Amino acid sequence: MTMKVCQHLWFEKDMEAALRFYVSLIRGSSLDFLSTVPADTPSGPAGSVKIAAFTLGDQRYRAIEAGPFDPQSRNFSIMVECDTQAEVDRLWDALTDGGKGIACGWLTDRWGLTWQITPKRLLELMNDPNRAKGKRVTEAMMKMVKLDIAGLEAAARAV
Repeated sequence: MTMKVCQHLWFEKDMEAALRFYVSLIRGSSLDFLSTVPADTPSGPAGSVKIAAFTLGDQRYRAIEAGPFDPQSRNFSIMVECDTQAEVDRLWDALTDGGKGIACGWLTDRWGLTWQITPKRLLELMNDPNRAKGKRVTEAMMKMVKLDIAGLEAAARAV
């Protein structure tokens, strides 16, 4: 029997707003469970801790809102593979509203969670059997904040 594995996120506050926002952005997503813990916990008094289960695309997550503990870190991020530049732009614009772009398709949203918004085309170009082409694409990506498919393809074609 296969074990089930899912990621777990800790929110200081506004977990429900964050999760509702995330599931509204990613097709095939849902907020599966949301509850307030009724009893006192080590993280706070009754009613101060919330727990949730949600799905983003094909990935399962759990979350807790229990006040400050450890801040979100770039050591964990959610990568979204996009088919089109329009998808990249839509997600980028929504997630950087109140957040900020970092580099190479990485951003931090208003809740401090790190994402990488990646066109599938980038992965195809980087894995081209022509290693020189893959190197040019990687070098172009390293100069970008939000990834641009046309710019990546131009780098792949350059001689």
